Order: sequence, then structure tokens, then C-alpha cells
Amino acid sequence: MNAERMKRLIARFYQTQAGNRPVRDWLLGLADAERKIVGEYMAAVEFGWPLGMPLCRPVGKGLREVRSTIQEGKVEARVIFGVDGSDMILLHGFEKKPSQQDNEIQTAEDRWRDYRRRKEK
Repeated sequence: MNAERMKRLIARFYQTQAGNRPVRDWLLGLADAERKIVGEYMAAVEFGWPLGMPLCRPVGKGLREVRSTIQEGKVEARVIFGVDGSDMILLHGFEKKPSQQDNEIQTAEDRWRDYRRRKEK
């Protein structure tokens, strides 16, 4: 059986109008072991949706974040996503720094608005 058929959500990268995929680029910048950890958490959401804390939580305006601990437990990696039907649109990925949390969520909200606006066209 195709693994995608068993998923409740299918992760898809948000793509800017210029063709960039910011979450993909962020993931590729992580060390292999860290990227694997983040990927495992994302897969848990895809297969187990809907999920709540401690893995996934709402951040406002219909967006949620997946949290994963990387760098030997020293850093929280976050991926903010929106749900569009059965698609999990990966909007923004970052390493949590408390003072920047609001800016990170704003970036995701801006990308979500852009995604929906362009989808309607």
C-alpha cells in the first residue's frame, strides 16, 4: 500500500511566487541528524492528525506548529503549518529563540495569506 494513502495529511512545502521553498531550504541547512528528527516529528503529524500537545499546538489564525528537540536537547526546532483540505502546508521553520517568536509567527501568517490568495486565483 502506498504510504501517502495512509497519511491523514500530506506535507507540502509553501512556495513563494519566485519559486523558493523556505521550509525546505531551512531543513537543508540543518545537520543530517537534526533534519531526520524534524522529519520524524512531521511524519507523526501527517499520520496521526489531528494531534495536540506536546507535539503540535495552535499558534493562532488557524496555524499550528510542530515542535522537535534537536542539537542534543539544547534547541527547539519549530515548523509552522496551515491545513488546506488534506494538505499540511509547511510555511515556516526556525529554531526557537523566545525574543523572536512573534516575528516568526508573523512570517508564517504572511506566507499563509499569500498561499491562500494565490490559490484563489
